[in-house]
Amino acid sequence: MPKAKSNSLSTLALQKFKKNFWGVLSFYFIVFCAIIAVFAYVFAPDDSQYANQMHLSIHSKPPGFKVKMLTIPSQDVSDQSFLDKVFFGEKNSDTELPIERYSFEDDVLKISPYSEGEVIELSKDIKLGRFPEGLTQEEIVKEYIADQRFILGTDKYGRDLLSRMLIGIRISFSIGFVAVLISLILGISLGAIAGYFGGKIDAMIMWLINVTWSIPTLLLVIAITLALGKGFWQVFIAVGLTMWVEVARVVRGQVLGVKQMQYVTAAKALGFTNFRIITRHILPNSLAPVIVISAANFAGAILIESGLSFLGIGAQPPMPSWGAMIKDHYSYIILGKAYLAIIPGLGIMSLVMAFMLIGNALRDALDVKN
Repeated sequence: MPKAKSNSLSTLALQKFKKNFWGVLSFYFIVFCAIIAVFAYVFAPDDSQYANQMHLSIHSKPPGFKVKMLTIPSQDVSDQSFLDKVFFGEKNSDTELPIERYSFEDDVLKISPYSEGEVIELSKDIKLGRFPEGLTQEEIVKEYIADQRFILGTDKYGRDLLSRMLIGIRISFSIGFVAVLISLILGISLGAIAGYFGGKIDAMIMWLINVTWSIPTLLLVIAITLALGKGFWQVFIAVGLTMWVEVARVVRGQVLGVKQMQYVTAAKALGFTNFRIITRHILPNSLAPVIVISAANFAGAILIESGLSFLGIGAQPPMPSWGAMIKDHYSYIILGKAYLAIIPGLGIMSLVMAFMLIGNALRDALDVKN
């Protein structure tokens, strides 16, 4: 006997979602970005913490720039674990020097630092004792001198722009995930309580929602950030505390309709507690619009964090943030190096657009009327 085809609402919604080309494409793009965010230091050419290796002599170079790089090993031995290096970057104390030429004389490595047609500095002498013992000149060249290509160029401090972009994805994903989580916890809890109990409790929660809603989001985030102080987690909390009102209003409206259903009346007649009725019977049938709002809030959180970083009160240096990268380089637009601001701008735009498209696809898939 052939297996009966499932006609549950979740199965039908999944089938409709799979037919939405832009929704599926956005889903895979977000998954791809999430993998990069988790393993950013594995993919980044500069795997030092925060990709903060500065080379001022090669600042603001265009995409594809190539230079010979000398690495002088540090005498300090790092005791980092493998997992610590993979997820948080290498505590790299090695010195990297862009060079034009090098030669060996006795026990000295003579180098000419990179100057790009400017006044050529006097050559520097580096004693071979700075390198591990027992290495021949050929081995030193092979292991510590290499041609390095900067695929997206370098920023105004000579840092690898590609590495900063990859690690900056972490900030965007983290702010979106934490802010949406906070907004869901507060919004669903307060919205469900207001819609279910009604009366004075509903009036009080609605007053709180309306007051919070009346304050411009950016100003409220700035006020909370200044109260909690500048920093990584403070921004997360501040953004999350401003995004719960829309969730609460939608959940309240859904609960007001669902609580009139016969199965809720039957649950009350059976003596179930209010908590069980809300969590087991009302909320599971009220959360479809919340899923759509969460996707939009994720995109909104990324934009808010970028705006805060642009204003200087978001993620603090040397932590890479796409908003801060635009802030550092927007003046370069008129200097013929617009890519320094356009590249992080395209990153923000593509990630926000992906979440908005997946939100639209979820809205269409969860609309039972179609």
